[in-house]
Amino acid sequence: MAGIYFHIPFCKQKCTYCDFHFSTSFAAYETQMIGSMRSELEMRQNELNFPLDTIYFGGGTPSIAQMEGLEELLQSARRNFDVAADAEITLEANPDDITAETIAGWKAMGINRLSIGIQSFDAPDLLWMNRAHNVKESLDAVKIAQQGGISNISIDLIYGLPDMDADRWKKQLALALELGVKHISAYCLTVEKKTALNQLVKSKQIKPASNDMQAAHFEILQESLKQAGFVQYEVSNFGKPGFFSRHNSAYWKGEHYLGIGPSAHSFDGKSRSWNIANNRLYMQSIAKNELPLEREILEAKDRFNELLLTGLRTSWGIKLEQLANILPFSSEFERRMKELLSQQQAEIKNGHLILTETGMLYADRIALDLFY
Repeated sequence: MAGIYFHIPFCKQKCTYCDFHFSTSFAAYETQMIGSMRSELEMRQNELNFPLDTIYFGGGTPSIAQMEGLEELLQSARRNFDVAADAEITLEANPDDITAETIAGWKAMGINRLSIGIQSFDAPDLLWMNRAHNVKESLDAVKIAQQGGISNISIDLIYGLPDMDADRWKKQLALALELGVKHISAYCLTVEKKTALNQLVKSKQIKPASNDMQAAHFEILQESLKQAGFVQYEVSNFGKPGFFSRHNSAYWKGEHYLGIGPSAHSFDGKSRSWNIANNRLYMQSIAKNELPLEREILEAKDRFNELLLTGLRTSWGIKLEQLANILPFSSEFERRMKELLSQQQAEIKNGHLILTETGMLYADRIALDLFY
């Protein structure tokens, strides 16, 4: 199975912490951009020779795009690819874009999963994050979507925020659980270089949470959601059984996907490609019938390391036989793996190397230690 990712590079405003590719001044060329993305999809229709199991609208803020544009891209995907009847079709949405009308429109075109960017239920946090919505809009958005017939809903939250103590984080999670959503993605705040947040930290207007506090928040997250019946199937992702993100799971399993739009990435099992992160140059290139992308053929060690990095973050772990088929294990790899097992940071089940809850705290570091 395979998936398509549409990168919609539009936002109302720039969040303090965000370093994704998007534009806030897109009104004059939105129709042209959607047309360019449709053309790119048609130009690359032979790159996926598998049925499409997932379609994902990310960004940016896809929910800000005109309904007709989103439907145009979906129809093009159905014309040019074999889309499974039960395909998971996800739209990332901000709370302030969700109304009864937008839910009805998205559902009518085939959207069956929403990923809502709530980030925080605290008004002061939303203010310094420069989010476009307020707390009431967050709560209302989930209820409106549920009442509109979309039951497969994920919400995004951020922990490890400045001045956030354990009690504040517990209250955030309690509010999320009261909404009855089936999936929660929770990310630790990171300070990226090219962001307003980085400038606020440098000027000492904001003091980042300590590593110990971030770790404490993560452990609260694990315990709270486990008690509520969620499964931590990836370091940052928790879902009720039957509601794991099929699209993101395919990324972590190393399955094929096609990325459409400026800055979007693609993977065909052996090579990775990425489009230019410039809206104007992207559209100009497509207009000339040229694909604005770069491609990298992955060496065996790169495939080995990528599988480690993504697989160790999941609850199913890495199939050791699959890893060994890429490259034979070195004595150093064997030694480090034994250390993980003896320290109870990992275990082997049915031939898979799987991190324990403790190991999940250090997933990326552990992967780096095991890199070829």
